[in-house]
Amino acid sequence: MFTELSGSTGADLKRGLLQGLACSSTLETSESETPAPGGGDVKVFSEDGTSKVVEILADMTARDLCQLLVYRSHCVDDNSWTLVEHHPHLGLERCLEDHELVVRVESTMASESKFLFRKNYAKYEFFKNPVNFFPEQMVTWCQQSNGGQTQLLQNFLNSSSCPEIQGFLHVKELGRKSWKKLYVCLRRSGLYCSTKGVSKEPRHLQLLADLEDSSVFSLIAGKKQYSAPTDYGFCIKPNRVRNEAKGLRLLCAEEEQSRTCWMTAFRLLKYGMLLYQNYRIPQQRKALLSPFSTPVRSVSENSLVAMDFSGQTGRVIENPAEAQSAALEEGHAWRKRSTRMNILGSQSPLHPSTLSTVIHRTQHWFHGRISREESHRIIKQQGLVDGLFLLRDSQSNPKAFVLTLCHHQKIKNFQILPCEDDGQMFFSLDDGNTKFSDLIQLVDFYQLNKGVLPCKLKHHCIRVAL
Repeated sequence: MFTELSGSTGADLKRGLLQGLACSSTLETSESETPAPGGGDVKVFSEDGTSKVVEILADMTARDLCQLLVYRSHCVDDNSWTLVEHHPHLGLERCLEDHELVVRVESTMASESKFLFRKNYAKYEFFKNPVNFFPEQMVTWCQQSNGGQTQLLQNFLNSSSCPEIQGFLHVKELGRKSWKKLYVCLRRSGLYCSTKGVSKEPRHLQLLADLEDSSVFSLIAGKKQYSAPTDYGFCIKPNRVRNEAKGLRLLCAEEEQSRTCWMTAFRLLKYGMLLYQNYRIPQQRKALLSPFSTPVRSVSENSLVAMDFSGQTGRVIENPAEAQSAALEEGHAWRKRSTRMNILGSQSPLHPSTLSTVIHRTQHWFHGRISREESHRIIKQQGLVDGLFLLRDSQSNPKAFVLTLCHHQKIKNFQILPCEDDGQMFFSLDDGNTKFSDLIQLVDFYQLNKGVLPCKLKHHCIRVAL
């Protein structure tokens, strides 16, 4: 629905695309007038605590570093990997924008802070579904605008228009532990609160934070660390602030959608067209570099080809859809063969019932014995987009499993129960109406069919070791 915008610098984009991995996403910003610090070594952590030290150049962007880590970790490059700026002592974190220079960001971080390598499927989701990100009652215009919801993003990206986000927020008073509920509005010139009810007259507006030399962060544990009134806290942090919390502007929304709206608007108002260029670069690269248009996988994966041996001679399957179908069929056939061999008394170490209950543990979407709270935290970290999911062991039933799924920015849990039919064990999440021999088969089915779920399974939460 959002394909082309006026003001996009096509020549700059094309030039950036052809520079290769080291500088493919480097775009000019207002900050680039100041020379970046020199390059050096950067330590990056993954979600499982492993880390890798990477030597980087002064002009390496967050996107460049992510692509390098994707290549070295042999994972699929689907343009959803991000570099996260994590401040454990302040309880803050944010995803770096693709164009930001890593060494410049690192120069503003304290010694306790670190970079994380993580998925974020929601990074540019607002370009695809803007209406879900900007509730109508929260958006207004300083001047007459001829656009409704369909022109929403164009108005944000057009520097001559004056969009505003408005509404009530809990604001932590500087130097105090107390929070106050205030009427707040976000403009290009900054974040303001009203000193008189919901009045937006200039004499009643007080500047809370500037956008220019600041970044917007999520609060990791706002209730525990800052006595925040809700779980939907965020923070505007000036780049000069490193260790002390007194310079932070802490805010809390009443719900997740509201917090997402404020934080997305901050990014759009600060970076404007640069965000859209970041969003379009992977698509532009795919068009320009067609031989490398498929996602980068590990060497072992790339060395495999789909073959059809149904005829007298084998043939390579060229059609990607046919190849995927063949792979699924082969997987199901393999599981059936394993079951049959066990029944015939072969030396296979796994009994058929044992095989069906352990085979899923090799899958990236299975996260084992984690709590409900931890599964929700992982989903939120990797982006509240429709179809993001993971599977885990059930805490209440040792024989069951739980599918944790995001839909309309809400997280839902579905219990997967074992059921027996004609002496054989199956799994089902709809009381036995649809039965599967194992969880891989179940996930395969719901990736293609919505069934009883609110949406299909689309993205799986993944953690990689660096």
